[in-house]
Amino acid sequence: MSARTILLCSCNGTQPIDAAAIGAAIGLASPPPLASMLCQREQPAFESRASGDVLVACTQEARRFEEIAAAGTRTRTLRFVNLRESGGWSREARAATPKLAAILAAASLPEPSPVPEVDYRSEGRVLVVGPLDAALGWAEALAARLAVTVLATGRTAGVTLPAERAFPVVSGRLASLAGWLGAFRATWTQDNPIDLDACTRCHACVRACPEHAIDESYQIDLDRCRAHRDCVAACGEVRAIDFARADRERGGGFDLVLDLQREPAFRMHEPPQGYWAPGTDPVAQAKAVADLATAVGEFSKPKYFAYQPSICAHGRSRKTGCTACIDVCSTAAIRSDGDRVLVEPHLCMGCGGCATVCPSGAMTYAYPSMADQGARVRTALATYSRAGGRDPVVLLHAETGREAIARIARRGRGLPAHVIPLEVRHVASAGLDLWLSALAWGATGVSVLVTGDEAPSYREALAFQMRVGDTVAQALGYQGTHFAIVEASDPMAAEAALWNAPRALGVRAAATYAATTDKRATMLCALDHLAQHAPLPRRTVPLPRGAPWGRIDVDAEKCTLCLSCIGACPEGALLDGGEALALRFVESKCVQCGLCEATCPERAIALVPQLDLAPQARAPRVLAEAEVVGCSSCGKPLGSAKLIDGMIAKLAGHSMFALPGALDRLRMCADCRVRAMMTAEPGGIDLTRGGRT
Repeated sequence: MSARTILLCSCNGTQPIDAAAIGAAIGLASPPPLASMLCQREQPAFESRASGDVLVACTQEARRFEEIAAAGTRTRTLRFVNLRESGGWSREARAATPKLAAILAAASLPEPSPVPEVDYRSEGRVLVVGPLDAALGWAEALAARLAVTVLATGRTAGVTLPAERAFPVVSGRLASLAGWLGAFRATWTQDNPIDLDACTRCHACVRACPEHAIDESYQIDLDRCRAHRDCVAACGEVRAIDFARADRERGGGFDLVLDLQREPAFRMHEPPQGYWAPGTDPVAQAKAVADLATAVGEFSKPKYFAYQPSICAHGRSRKTGCTACIDVCSTAAIRSDGDRVLVEPHLCMGCGGCATVCPSGAMTYAYPSMADQGARVRTALATYSRAGGRDPVVLLHAETGREAIARIARRGRGLPAHVIPLEVRHVASAGLDLWLSALAWGATGVSVLVTGDEAPSYREALAFQMRVGDTVAQALGYQGTHFAIVEASDPMAAEAALWNAPRALGVRAAATYAATTDKRATMLCALDHLAQHAPLPRRTVPLPRGAPWGRIDVDAEKCTLCLSCIGACPEGALLDGGEALALRFVESKCVQCGLCEATCPERAIALVPQLDLAPQARAPRVLAEAEVVGCSSCGKPLGSAKLIDGMIAKLAGHSMFALPGALDRLRMCADCRVRAMMTAEPGGIDLTRGGRT
């Protein structure tokens, strides 16, 4: 734990805090100071003690403390942690000292390691798209600060355009919209004969139209128009009206988009930054406009992911294997790019779902990294145990889960003393590698608090990974449910779920290894420890299809040992036999991507999801082997008899091998085959060469 000044407060005596026990558990030389009203009467104590790196055990008055610290010069960094709602106000508050110490210890760790940043630049060019009346109203509110363009969609009848052209107004149907903050590209088709961008609003067409099909929106009501074309003549040299318009498709670049359409242009769960789609709700529209007005300037965010294409199981040789990251992404930031995937960092919102579902570890969560997340969980569990706590359950929640935890503490029993809440950036950012490691480090379970704002794909992915994790734990004799999703939409139901959950069985001795960015290695460390201390030792555990471990079965009758599956395997789980003609397999490296199965020309490979915990699973074993057949002429090693016989059987009816001896040459090496062809009977037609010998 880094050196840090820790300031505790009992919040007017409403939470029992044992400062001495907490200080001893987190390794302080002396107990941290304990205040009663740090934000009020004892504020001078904060001013005098806030030196260096400061951790304040209060989040409610964070702004007040930040202002005080900013006014001085002695505070280097200032962070906050919530002890009150996390355990101090619990019905089991007097037994929560180990948990409070664990939370403080985790919060005292250094900030996550820095990563490269993704930059945005917005100059305030905003496209307002939607019904003309709503679009004009908000465009006028924004025009003083931003460069506004209005794209009016749908019918415009009854709407009056402004007397002065303060910003461009065009009409049409939005055809496409792509991009992100500072780099949107929109195209639209102009369906109305009047081009509002060219129109001078001289009113001549309105006066000329005999059907009164044109009003002060300067768009033609085509249902009323009888094609007299008097408006075209009235428009004259302006040429804003064209019933046979050829250049219907228009477009432009924008920094920001305010989409007021009933159906938004972006349908993904989480649209790009710089795009607001409040729909038709005036309150939501006002909030979007307020946010949009501040989105001008230069912005940056961490590059949340790291990608290692060499071990990506997405594809090989135009065969598709794993698509887990593409399927789970809620921002459409990931797409197939041949045999690998391509991630657009400007669209990535940092949920980490792609890293959680990636079976190989090719996609990793970079900020915070798994090493940083693992250090927080391991430190919290070790501190909890050192303080005398038992049977801990880690409760992972995002920032959106804070309110649910606060409501549980304020209106109900609070969190149980053994439930340790730890905040993550997104609930989808942690998966089996962290959860299994938490069990190995001494937790009896991991719960994930979801609020309902998460994409359905994340919920499904978390539920499946929990199913896999519990299958493994229970097969090893760790009884009970170890992984659970807790719904926060009803805080009281969430409270009941946490208090009423049966205690699961954990390990007898906690592991000491540290999590790394190598996902497979971290999971193997966790599995090794869980297997070593398993109440019910077991070598293999059957798993559901889609699990990240398994073996492959090879049908020896079908396999010709062509070894094409080796080239398809991105993980190095399939190997040749070296000097021998054989196919070998390392089960611990297999991610069950299915590329070998898809590549095999004989359909001789089948996937079998399972977890083999024996040491032999990390060593190559032979799946198929055969004797090497030599060249029929010189004896040089050629291949397996089954491969050569199969090739001859398939080509036996081909016209190119109709002449006597042509098929026999397939049993020769390349050199001998050429010599045999060169010495064929003169004057004959050698169809294998396509010419006359």
